[in-house]
Amino acid sequence: MEFKASHILVKDQATAEKIYQRVKNGESFESLARQYSTCPSKSKGGDLGWFKEGQMVPAFENAVRRMGTGTISKPVRTQFGYHIIKKTGVR
Repeated sequence: MEFKASHILVKDQATAEKIYQRVKNGESFESLARQYSTCPSKSKGGDLGWFKEGQMVPAFENAVRRMGTGTISKPVRTQFGYHIIKKTGVR
């Protein structure tokens, strides 16, 4: 199985919570990713493309697996920081 997702990666939970609320209030996920994410994917609006099971760290992958396509996660903590994830596909 493969998943497609975008994310916004930040260092602290407080920032992640603020960005999550902005997304939930209708602001553009892609614009917020370009503005705030610390991941190189920020230049693509946070798009990580397609990835197979086992390619991402477990906490990230488990969150994506549980999400419905088109949904946005609450902040997910990994060793890299806090991710707000938008699941965009599964195949």
